[in-house]
Amino acid sequence: MCRNIHVLHNLEPATTDDEVRAAALQYVRKVSGSVTPSQANRAAFDRAVQEVAHATRHLLADLVTTAPPKDREVLAARARERAAVRYAR
Repeated sequence: MCRNIHVLHNLEPATTDDEVRAAALQYVRKVSGSVTPSQANRAAFDRAVQEVAHATRHLLADLVTTAPPKDREVLAARARERAAVRYAR
């Protein structure tokens, strides 16, 4: 799994369009194996990012939960702790 893709569901404050697009971009980069597509592939790459972002927005809008929203600061602190352990040498 790409480490740059984060949970977007049930967050407080709510997920932004920029976060959805960034996750879509990371996904398309991972699947295509290309960070920057060639000019020949640029249109397909950009279209894929738009379509994945669109599907992600629909998914997030349709998901239902009774759990309280997750605090972004708590999630970020946990991620920093995991990174500190992972990269400690």
